[in-house]
Amino acid sequence: MKEGLVIKSTGSWYTVEDENGDTFECKIKGKFRIKGIKNTNPVAVGDRVGFTLQNVSADEKEAQVGLITTISERKNYIIRRSINLSKQAHIIAANIDQAVLVATLNYPVTTTTFIDRFLASAEAYRIPVLIVFNKVDRYDKGQMAQLTEIKELYENIGYKCLLTSAKKGIGMDELKIALTHKTNVVNGHSGVGKSTLINILQPGLNLKTMEISDSHKTGKHTTTYSQLFKLDFGGYIIDTPGIKAFGVLEMEPWEISHYFVEIFKISGKCQYNNCSHTHEPGCAVKVAVENGEIAASRFISYLGLLESDDKYRPAF
Repeated sequence: MKEGLVIKSTGSWYTVEDENGDTFECKIKGKFRIKGIKNTNPVAVGDRVGFTLQNVSADEKEAQVGLITTISERKNYIIRRSINLSKQAHIIAANIDQAVLVATLNYPVTTTTFIDRFLASAEAYRIPVLIVFNKVDRYDKGQMAQLTEIKELYENIGYKCLLTSAKKGIGMDELKIALTHKTNVVNGHSGVGKSTLINILQPGLNLKTMEISDSHKTGKHTTTYSQLFKLDFGGYIIDTPGIKAFGVLEMEPWEISHYFVEIFKISGKCQYNNCSHTHEPGCAVKVAVENGEIAASRFISYLGLLESDDKYRPAF
């Protein structure tokens, strides 16, 4: 049996790279597919798998096709809601060192609510996050002031943030350093410039990009499946489809505050250990919001998740 890294998933076929850099097209062993799997794809990009090779004939030529039989234990993974209602989730990527959230103030709009829910999801899986605010060349003075406030908000919480412009080459050296020797999953709304940034960082990939509609200021999906790319300067990038729903399955209400780091830090001062920070007396978190220690936008995002009755939390 051979072992390798899943570098591409198209749903039914998986491209696996072995330790020699050779790649093999693989499928999943039938009974393995249904064994205790609660998501649409038991194998994801970033997985370490074991597989066997089989010879098949195609057009009178011999070819080798792999059959995946084992998956190594994952250190973490990222999921999104599946469009298949009979399943719970779709795994976007596994074994991640850093989640890179590409956000834009406009073209298209990335709300702080979206950012907060992404961060809560990453915290739940203990994945460090780098927030990249892209397309800064398009912002006027007022928009840049707004962006600076948002950047400072997240930096004060403890998240690393970068300002970039793929079009003008702003911040690309800093971004390259931040990605070096890590397995990075790149996420964000369609149209924020994920593929363009990756094309600049790793010339030759030629990932498909698409212009944003000026009338709707939204993007169309250009990435239809997850794929892992090796970086010449060290590390990997996983390009993913634009997110419509991203989050943590079965996040219980009582634990949501744990994934808002500044809320969790102050919650130890609350009068009650099980304080929900909504109606209880002696709530240190509500006091911190009132005096500006916790940003109101972050608290609103927390309440939004807390009040959701969707079994799949969070949902956008």
